[in-house]
Amino acid sequence: MPSSTQANIMKDHVMLPTPHLRLFSEEDDFGDEEEPILSNAELYFDYDGNAVHPLDKKNITLRGTTGRQVIQRNQSFEAEVLARLDDIGLLADDFLVEGDALLLEPAHITDTWINLMLKHRHALERDGWVISVEPDFAFQFDEAENWYGIIKETSHDWFTLELGIKTKEGNLNLLPYLVKYLSSLKSIDAISELLKRSDEYQLLLQQDNERYLNIPMKKVRHIFDALTELCDPDTLDKDGNLQLSRFHCVQIISLDSPHTRIAWQGGDLLRQFGEKLNGFNGIDTVKLPVTLKAELRDYQKEGVNWLQFLREYELGGILADDMGLGKTVQTLAHLLIEQESKRADRPSLVVAPTSLMVNWRREAARFAPGLSVLVLQGVNRKPKFSQIKGHDIILTTYPLLSRDSEVFMQHEWHMVILDEAQHIKNPKSKAAQTAHKLKTRHRLCLTGTPMENHLGELWSQFHFLMPGALGDENRFKKLFRTPIEKYQDETRQQQLRKRVAPFMLRRDKSAVATELPPKTEILTEVALDGAQRDLYETIRISMQNKVQQAIDGKGIKRSQIIILDALLKLRQVCCHPQLLKLDAARKVKHSAKFEQLMEMLPEMIDEGRRILLFSQFTSMLAIIEAEFKKKKIGYVKLTGQTRNRVKPIDEFQSGKVPVFLISLKAGGSGLNLTAADTVIHYDPWWNPATERQATDRAHRIGQDKPVFVYKMITEGTVEEKIAEMQAKKQALADALFSEGSQGAGISNKDLQTLFEPLPN
Repeated sequence: MPSSTQANIMKDHVMLPTPHLRLFSEEDDFGDEEEPILSNAELYFDYDGNAVHPLDKKNITLRGTTGRQVIQRNQSFEAEVLARLDDIGLLADDFLVEGDALLLEPAHITDTWINLMLKHRHALERDGWVISVEPDFAFQFDEAENWYGIIKETSHDWFTLELGIKTKEGNLNLLPYLVKYLSSLKSIDAISELLKRSDEYQLLLQQDNERYLNIPMKKVRHIFDALTELCDPDTLDKDGNLQLSRFHCVQIISLDSPHTRIAWQGGDLLRQFGEKLNGFNGIDTVKLPVTLKAELRDYQKEGVNWLQFLREYELGGILADDMGLGKTVQTLAHLLIEQESKRADRPSLVVAPTSLMVNWRREAARFAPGLSVLVLQGVNRKPKFSQIKGHDIILTTYPLLSRDSEVFMQHEWHMVILDEAQHIKNPKSKAAQTAHKLKTRHRLCLTGTPMENHLGELWSQFHFLMPGALGDENRFKKLFRTPIEKYQDETRQQQLRKRVAPFMLRRDKSAVATELPPKTEILTEVALDGAQRDLYETIRISMQNKVQQAIDGKGIKRSQIIILDALLKLRQVCCHPQLLKLDAARKVKHSAKFEQLMEMLPEMIDEGRRILLFSQFTSMLAIIEAEFKKKKIGYVKLTGQTRNRVKPIDEFQSGKVPVFLISLKAGGSGLNLTAADTVIHYDPWWNPATERQATDRAHRIGQDKPVFVYKMITEGTVEEKIAEMQAKKQALADALFSEGSQGAGISNKDLQTLFEPLPN
């Protein structure tokens, strides 16, 4: 027996116990009815190996061979433990005092347990608590530490993705749980708010085995960002995997992050491809063809490299450079490389607006004379169908693509190129549907305006280029179009931008300004067709006879007024038949050049161009003005009838409107319009000095931007003949059209040239 002094010393000793918390679940059965599983906790204190019930306030008395020992309870510490559990939400059941442990019940069945396991368990254990979790406890948690990804190719263009974590029980595919979680948020705003959460925010996912998985936001943010498809509850296949096209390869490589290192199985080539596609700098430099008759600028060479990269990996793309930066010459260089490499063993089809047929034919002849071109246009095109296989490039128009679809479907093409590809912006149009069905190795879109009105237009072009790249139309609308257009969802907008960026190359004029000369002149030609062409030929024949009769009777010098009147009428037909005061002309509402202008202008305005549009016919400016009002295009106008010249000039210079309509007499000289970076000569001025003066309204001292000058000419008409005469016989052109000229030096041969019939 110990002495009384020894017993007192032991009694006075206050020991710090260890809290023991046991978590368990059990079914609560009453008769034949099975109640839900109940989860509880039991608490006891361990004093040097002795279990003590928290509500039993007695000290611990130990009896042994050496005598009686008393261990004094640490009541203040025990009270702190109970208070801490109470704060967590575990409440003591005061009625159950039996046994060595105190039964604790949750204040909120689910929230309390989740709160304990996620926020408090580790902190309690660090403070010395012992927490034992029974295998049957319903609120078990797995940590998302070891990630894996499995890629299985199902066909050439499609694969399945499984993405998950490794647990004690094996691989756990997280995709079904992530889709379910996002679906539970129900609204676009809620998903957007989720993505704005801090890195430490925990996603709580309940597994099929009733265990829970908590994932910090930093581990899944980039997954949601890359795989927008997870926001669609119907996106997974029966195995819980995501079916994607190979065009999602960039999204696949972005699934890896510093916080989520993924152990990949399969898909090595796909991920390598994504790495290369993701970095434009990784694209190889190609050797330009020796037969290319053009000196490409650096950005144009990069464009050709990019086009060749797309071809090598069987990708489609949109070359979306600003108007005037040379999309056509880059494409021709691309086609020449294909020809020289012997890969182009089939013809390539170029589809363009009717107004650009002449440009394509002329540009090909100028820059790529080694490419044989067949134009399938006009009423005489059908006999040429048999010649398709014998040419490198076949040119046709969007209306004729649909009309002659049976012919185009019969052929297998090396490349199908859609110029001004916004013409297939409606996926239900015949042109879009026909283009989609064409059999071709490679597809390319050229357009400075990939989207004019809504995102559905962009989807339509990608549906032609790479079906599946943006999902089907309904999914695209659900995932991107509605959130962006209706709810201005910036996150989705960024996600879409990332998705299309590898397949779209766009350079605006400001980005390549250092490579551009101060003034770039661009000749745009258009062919007359239909009733306008017939009207031109009728007037040409009539005027040619009238001029010849005058010359026969009075000679060339004394017939100048009649000659100029005849040429004026032909020029007016070229601009717009409505300029002529003739009954036959009033019936013709169509103008090829006017339609070309109205195709060019919206794209230029979207690019931010500031435009001077010159015509020497005020009546032509009036027609253009009326169309501007219909299309709500902002403009100012300056003619000889304008009384207050300062107002339109100030409005244009200050940036209030994008277009300035100017007549020759009113604005050919004396104006300083350096806000403009684009000049359009709707109808050519036969005196080059006058034309240069008009251009110099923008291209002058104070101009800090490259200036683009567009000259619009109708093919094979008097406009083209005079342009050729300007180059070859400047004196003759001056004699014809300068004030005070007597027409010296004009021969019958020159007049025959001016009045030649239109080419077939």
